[in-house]
Amino acid sequence: MEVIRAGMDFSEKKFIYFIGIGGISMSGIAELLLNKGFKVSGSDMNESPITNTLKELGAEVFIGQSADNVPLDADYVVYTAAIKQDNPELIAAKKLNLKLVSRAEFLGLIMKSYDECLCVAGTHGKTTTTGMISEIALAASKDPTISIGGMLPSIGGNFKAGSDALFISEACEYTNSFLSFFPTVGVILNIEADHLDFFSGIEDIRDSFHKFAALIPENGTLVINGDMDCLPLICRDIPARIVTFGQDSKNDYFIDNVKFDTQARTTFSLHKKGGETEVLTLSVPGLHNALNAAAAYAVAEVLCISPDTIRESLMNYHGTARRFQIKGETSSGAIVIDDYAHHPTEIKATLATANKVDHNTIWCVFQPHTYSRTKALMNEFADVLKSADRVILPDIYAARETDTLGVSSEILAREINKKGGRAYYIPKFGDIKKFLRQNCINQDLLITMGAGDVYKIGDDMISN
Repeated sequence: MEVIRAGMDFSEKKFIYFIGIGGISMSGIAELLLNKGFKVSGSDMNESPITNTLKELGAEVFIGQSADNVPLDADYVVYTAAIKQDNPELIAAKKLNLKLVSRAEFLGLIMKSYDECLCVAGTHGKTTTTGMISEIALAASKDPTISIGGMLPSIGGNFKAGSDALFISEACEYTNSFLSFFPTVGVILNIEADHLDFFSGIEDIRDSFHKFAALIPENGTLVINGDMDCLPLICRDIPARIVTFGQDSKNDYFIDNVKFDTQARTTFSLHKKGGETEVLTLSVPGLHNALNAAAAYAVAEVLCISPDTIRESLMNYHGTARRFQIKGETSSGAIVIDDYAHHPTEIKATLATANKVDHNTIWCVFQPHTYSRTKALMNEFADVLKSADRVILPDIYAARETDTLGVSSEILAREINKKGGRAYYIPKFGDIKKFLRQNCINQDLLITMGAGDVYKIGDDMISN
């Protein structure tokens, strides 16, 4: 594999092939290149609205993966961390001696061509905070290029091509992907144990985030959660200016006086180091989003955006798909909410937010994501899920994994019940929907939760 460090010369219209072009990040890169006049093709295992959109934009997309799909004249073949070494297209590209590059390295290559690159990292909150920053930059007429890990309504998807002045992107730590990036402004929202199928533990994760922070140049800025115990470890010997946010008054930006209305929408005070205070109101719910907004505010001031624009943009931000997204109402009068939460801290924040919304009973259909995460955090999952009035667990969404590691949703249900919760193990979606139609009724909240395809249950409950 060739590791590339020079920037992408957009004046040279190359031919790029993507293995897994329908992924949320890969599709965004493909759309950027199509917008710049590159020739783009790729494959995905399933047809989707994303692959159809790419076709409409001029990409050739193969459904199913085969060695025959790989073009002999591709300048680069881009693949994701999910692609295994026995993938037929990866094998074919190697045999053809084509230039292979990972998605993260290729995205880093593109970033180097922008005047300023803003990368948002953290175990939780990346998509929401990236969305908030994007809304602010759009309102400020910065014409940013945006790559986000969710569907942002204001740009009609997960990607927007803008000028070459500012690139805004999420930065995921999985497989150390973000270490291939070139941030001039970096954000670290939080650091917790996750992706334990790759990292050896929390110290390994913290070391990775420290390396990410060290990528920011001396004339750049790191905006970081100052409430973290590991702050000195992450910030040691980094050349960039450091700006902190959080709830502690020692931070450069800190929040207090947090209040919620009956829909859990948030109003709070944001205090700045210079003594100024802003009162901000968000259209998205929860304390965690107030902290995300504090980070976004700090970043926006680094970008020299006016407080009025920041304040109005944050109020007008209504979230991305699958982040406490109110989807509709069932025929029996229950409100359906969908959320991407798949880590205990995220689940805790989502359920705390739900409890601030007017409701009778909270029904949480949680689909655990990967065996490795479920095994490593079994006790933590049980602790946070017991706070829902009722929990329904379908089978674990395996994603890239094949080894069950001896864990199951049935075991997690037992652990929740041992801790005083009320959990039901119902393996199949069809049976879950039957159960909910009989039991989830007027003014109940039905929250579908997880990083897999559990959202389909809520969608079906609304439409039928």
